[in-house]
Amino acid sequence: MDSLPVDTSNPAVRDYLALIRLQVLTPLSLLINIVTVFVCATIVKPTIGDITKLYPTSITFHPGLVAVYVMVIYVAQVGYCVLLVFATKAETKKALVKAVGFSLVLANWTMAFWAIAWVMRLFIFSTVLLGILVVLLAYSNVVLLVYHTPTTERPLDMMLIHAPLRFFFVLPLSLMFPYSLFITLGLTYPPSHPEYYDRYAWPGFAVVFSANLLGLAVIAFGRDITWAVAATWICVSEWSARPKPMPVYATTILFTVLHPLTLLVTMMYHFLSQRERRGPIALPADDDDHHRPLRRPQEVDSDAWA
Repeated sequence: MDSLPVDTSNPAVRDYLALIRLQVLTPLSLLINIVTVFVCATIVKPTIGDITKLYPTSITFHPGLVAVYVMVIYVAQVGYCVLLVFATKAETKKALVKAVGFSLVLANWTMAFWAIAWVMRLFIFSTVLLGILVVLLAYSNVVLLVYHTPTTERPLDMMLIHAPLRFFFVLPLSLMFPYSLFITLGLTYPPSHPEYYDRYAWPGFAVVFSANLLGLAVIAFGRDITWAVAATWICVSEWSARPKPMPVYATTILFTVLHPLTLLVTMMYHFLSQRERRGPIALPADDDDHHRPLRRPQEVDSDAWA
């Protein structure tokens, strides 16, 4: 056959073919991501966790909490793949193809290559890969927010498209990329000398404060539940790894409180402002009003004087 028996110049046909490709490539990339990270975290020596212990920094995190975070990302992506196959609404399909598309496929492959580079201690390559991962996920999240705004009219889109992409994005942006960059730049201390833990405390403070300040702005202006949960989780994983320099420790504790508190305040403010905008509820007229006789404008109601 010289050509397909369909008109591939038709935009609808191209979108349909792109959706079919994504239904195959996205689960495959997720499987490769899961298997690679699992092998590098449990079988290969040193493991991903061992490398973290060998290169402590002022922003070192608790490996167990981050491992659970990554598992939540994988579970959320499984739900995304299910929606990718069974989506019926045109707007949902458009978000899957146009907004997320192949960037999530590339992100899963990038994370798999990062795990290999990490256990091989290729920290420069690791940092580059994490930078690429941040760019890929940032693109998908920005396009989703601008052209496919989350709405309660499509709750599955919010839970299975927006939330997984946002949750995935916060991890390399706030933790993985800065931590790998610190190791690449030599901002570490010997694990055999934990008394040097306060080395490079202020670079750690700058990274933690700026990342959390960005997250706080997103939570405040967008009432973003997913970002609030992810940022709080990362803060807990950082201050639970001790010892920690006081500027970093105090900052992570502060934002652990501020993220959920800001979300609660902004949601309450939004609810009250919407309530005031709708105005008071109009009550039905009393029965007595229907039985009152009609009067000329000059007449005075005798009942009013009473």
